[in-house]
Parts: sequence; C-alpha cells; structure tokens
Amino acid sequence: MRKIVSISMICALFTWSNPAWAQEDLQDGFDLFEEATRLMLKGLMQELGPAWDELQALLDNLNAYEAPEVLPNGDIIIRRKVPLDPQDGGELEL
Repeated sequence: MRKIVSISMICALFTWSNPAWAQEDLQDGFDLFEEATRLMLKGLMQELGPAWDELQALLDNLNAYEAPEVLPNGDIIIRRKVPLDPQDGGELEL
C-alpha cells in the first residue's frame, strides 16, 4: 500500500513540476492520488475493523454499571445497574 501512495505522490509531483504536462495530466494525477487514498483507507478499515468492533462491545458493557462510588475508608465500589442473579453464578467468593 505504501508503494501505491509513493507512486501516486511521485506522479503528482512530476506532473506539477513540468508546466507543459501540467495542463494535460493534472486530472490524471488527481485521479491516481484519489485511487491511492481510497485503497489506503480501505486497507486501514480492513485492519482496524475487528478492533473497532471489540471497542464498541466494551463500551456497550460499560453501560451495565453505575458511576464509581468512593467509600469513606477509600474503597471504590462500581455497582451494576441490574444485579446478577446468585443462581446464575453472579456471586464472587473472595
């Protein structure tokens, strides 16, 4: 993918450096740059897609909890909005 971006940048710079070709090939340079950008963003979305889904699932899980509460002894409690049923294994033995 870096090769595509590099090639498109070189083509664009070469096109803009020569005034005789600039009028004719300016649109071609923009088209190449647009295509390279599109390919780069498509690859980025393919790589980051699963991580984005995991982040959304994590944020959805945060909605199940109340805001943290600090007790006078310094303990911090984060309560569930809907408590777990003890029969479903909701209790944690320390």
